Amino acid sequence: MSAALATAPAPSALALIPFVSVSAMMRLVNRIGVETVLAELADAVEADFRRWPAFDKTPRVASHSQVGVIELMPASDGDFYGFKYVNGHPANPARGLQTVTAFGVLAEVATGYPVLLSEMTLLTALRTAATSAMAARHLAPKGARVMAMIGNGAQSEFQALAFKAVCGIDEVRLWDIDPAATARCAANLAGCGLVVTPCRSAEAAIEGAQIVTTCTADKAHATILTDNMVGAGVHLNAIGGDCPGKTELAPAILQRASIFVEYPPQTRIEGEIQQLAPDHPVTELWQVITGQAPGRTDAVQITLFDGVGFAIEDFSALMWLHKRINGTGLAQMLDMIADPDEPRDLYGMLCRAGV
Repeated sequence: MSAALATAPAPSALALIPFVSVSAMMRLVNRIGVETVLAELADAVEADFRRWPAFDKTPRVASHSQVGVIELMPASDGDFYGFKYVNGHPANPARGLQTVTAFGVLAEVATGYPVLLSEMTLLTALRTAATSAMAARHLAPKGARVMAMIGNGAQSEFQALAFKAVCGIDEVRLWDIDPAATARCAANLAGCGLVVTPCRSAEAAIEGAQIVTTCTADKAHATILTDNMVGAGVHLNAIGGDCPGKTELAPAILQRASIFVEYPPQTRIEGEIQQLAPDHPVTELWQVITGQAPGRTDAVQITLFDGVGFAIEDFSALMWLHKRINGTGLAQMLDMIADPDEPRDLYGMLCRAGV
């Protein structure tokens, strides 16, 4: 038997795909700084919203069950294609598991070859907060400095730091049905430069806040905010309602607010506006960013960002990561793509490896 048959060839550089593990992601974010990452992601997402028509878009492909949802979220700008696998299982924390987990892939359209595989549990938390703050940059009242954070789960610290880094808030008022969650969030935010105020009720948290973020986990039509709790001039960042049958705001609030969304075909199914008539007017956020539609027009207007998370935001995050991880040595190179010497001889490659 010849030596040539005894050894399979080493994979080429094109067959080795950078993989960003959870450990590598944490090292990268800590190396750059959380607030810097959030600010950079906000800018990256906004840049892609500015070229919204360039993207091939579709609502996420969702598989719903009684306990949660598993989704695929694809988007492409014609040069690169990205998708995210993500789940949402509200009962997971009681089992010691994350409510949301995710991973993503970025590929070149010209060849179909992937150029990045990454964890996206952390990256999704970062891009969700960055998108919220980016939307508020265009919609919140000028000079807003206080945010109420209703729901102090895994997203809460990211939201608080994103609004600090991008919008300049200096106080966050916390409330959760679980006091332990509020205590954990307050402890995690200690020393970050924010005034952190734990509150005993949602009403107390909203007092004096110009921005109100709702992010609760229950998969139910809940009324986290009642109509009388929302006064004139407030910006609502409603990000907890993100699947059919899950909402947080009283319908009367929606009737009073100017509503801004990412992608109406998806938001009308999953967002707060699933409670409204299918033809209820909403404004797409990208149109505000590009100056094609008005955002906040006066000091008494109630603005509502009905954010459910859209695939272009994940695409932006993956593109940001693809650039940021380059040259750091943090990515692990995975042998993911079959690479025969002759592209049509896949079986021959298999046989030679067996020998």
